[in-house]
Amino acid sequence: MPKEEFPPWPTVYWYFTWWHDDGTVERIHDALRGLVREADGRSAEPSAGLIDSQSVRTADTVPVTTRGFDAGRKVKGRKRFIVTDTLGLLLAVHVVAANIQDRDGAKHTLLWTRLDHPGVQKIWADQGFAGRLVEWTRTILGRELEIVRKAPDQRGFQVQPKRRAVERTFSWITAHRRLARENSARH
Repeated sequence: MPKEEFPPWPTVYWYFTWWHDDGTVERIHDALRGLVREADGRSAEPSAGLIDSQSVRTADTVPVTTRGFDAGRKVKGRKRFIVTDTLGLLLAVHVVAANIQDRDGAKHTLLWTRLDHPGVQKIWADQGFAGRLVEWTRTILGRELEIVRKAPDQRGFQVQPKRRAVERTFSWITAHRRLARENSARH
């Protein structure tokens, strides 16, 4: 990088922005994920994933054009879509207005997973992703999207065994104060 592009006193934010823009943050994340997977006795690249969404409230500083209302969850804000591997490590993230249906908002996240992690052949999802998205994933992406259904006698919320890792990842994300609410207009 030429000397004139450096500010007189580079800040942490300046370095983060520089590393984000040139892909360094993503390369570090991918390398660490591979090391964690190998330490667990798995291949560095996953062959299966889990998708889910989470609606979160937004701060007043977030532009109205990027917010929506999720009527099912009764949340005004944004919806985060994530795909994780079976350990709960992030593969793809996409943030949209909360009024976007799961089966519509998931397409970008599934596409990015297909492009960035071609070894992922199967992805498990909850019933909110059922319908046309299953066929779209099969025909367009050439991948299997399996819907994990509740037991017929189940009452209330229970984490499904195949989906435990993605639910845990959302729990980790919201446990950090700055990530519990969408504050940024950068999405």
